[in-house]
This record gives sequence, structure tokens and C-alpha cells, in this order.
Amino acid sequence: MHYDGLEPSILGPAMLAGLLVLSTHVPMGIKVLERGIVFIDLAIAQVAGVGIIAADALGLPLHGASVQLIAVATAIAGALLLAWTEKRWPQMQEALIGILFVLAASIGIILLSHNPHGGEYLKDLLVGQILWVQPVQLIPIAILYAVILAIWFSLGRRLNSIAFYLLFAITVTASVQLVGVYLVFASLIIPSLAVLRHTRRRLLAGYVLGTSGYAGGLLCSALFDLPTGAVIVCTIAVLSALYAGLSRQAA
Repeated sequence: MHYDGLEPSILGPAMLAGLLVLSTHVPMGIKVLERGIVFIDLAIAQVAGVGIIAADALGLPLHGASVQLIAVATAIAGALLLAWTEKRWPQMQEALIGILFVLAASIGIILLSHNPHGGEYLKDLLVGQILWVQPVQLIPIAILYAVILAIWFSLGRRLNSIAFYLLFAITVTASVQLVGVYLVFASLIIPSLAVLRHTRRRLLAGYVLGTSGYAGGLLCSALFDLPTGAVIVCTIAVLSALYAGLSRQAA
């Protein structure tokens, strides 16, 4: 075991990043499952990733405002496209979401094909670099998520499809740059799926599961020197599966 990896200055910001992502992704994940569009976050995250890769290919500074604007613009474009397809071909929406994901992933690979660090760049986009999150990065994310949550919980079911897709696109664009595509999907879907059958305290249970998954994953990653993002995904999945199994037995 690597006890020297238990460094609060590293694990603290990473845990805060996870809590911020969960704050928006658990309620959105419940809504996504209710709408039956499970893979929307992967598609939108991948579209936002294409925007980031394209901005990098143009030589723009990675964490500059221009990159953020391009990433948000591409994600919103993808969201508006999906809002339109949902009205036009609702019975094929899940398939169209999958197609958008594959197209965005393929375009990203093409854009990175001549980049000598393309493989590493793609890995960072998918798995994320949550351990290297700096506290200063979390301040604008926290403000953004606070605004999104205020809109989400004040309007609730009055949100129409376009408003839902737009909020989702902006949220996922911020999250994917913070924790990577895989953790975005895991945070959105896995805890929400485990508590979907609940009629009471569903949101609270989802938050507890997600928080436990991030905390346990960060500790396991630090102690055993394993890839952090991948370990957190697996931890969230294991805890959620155990919770779902125990809930069914108690019912």
C-alpha cells in the first residue's frame, strides 16, 4: 500500500470536484432515465470533446475562454440537434443519440490523428485527470452549477425539451473537462439507476451512493496506485449494485 498517496492537498480538491459533479448529475440522471435517453451524456460529452480538440488543433490555449466558448457552442449545437430529433423521430431517439456519439468520437480521432500526443490527449478526455484538479478551477464550476441547480429545482417538470437539453449540454461540458467522459456517465447514470425504484428520498440516496463511490475510489486509487478515474467508476458501480440488491431484498 502507498500511504504517502493519501495527500489531503490532492485528494481534497478531487473529492470536491466529485461532489460538484454529483450535485447536478444525480438529479439530471434520474430525469434522463425517466425519459429513456440513457446515452445522451456520452453523446453530448463527446461532442463537447470535439470542440475542445478542435480548439486545441487551432492552437488556442487549453484552459482559455475561447476554448470554453467553442466547447459550449458545440455541445449546445449537439443538444439542439437532439431536441429537434426527439420531436421529429421520438421512436428513434436513442439510436440517433448513439449515432451522434460515434460520429463525434470518430471526428475527434481524425482531428487527433496528426497530433504526436493524441493518444494521451484522448485518454485524458475519456478518463479525466481528477487528481490534478486545482481549487481555483472549482470556483467558476461551483457558481455555474449553483445557477443550473436553481433553475432545475425551481422549474422542475415545467422544463421543456429544449431547456432540458440546453441545461444538460452546459453542465456536461463543464463536467467532462473536470473529470472526463467516463466519470460523467458513471456519475449521471449509475447512482440514479440504483435508486430509480425509490418513491421517497431517491435524490438523497443517489447523492449518498455517488459520494461514497468517489470517496472510496479516491482512497483505493491512492493506496494501491491505480488509475483514479477508472477506480472511481468501478467503486460507484459496485456500491450501487450492492445497494440495489439490498433494497430489493428489503422490499
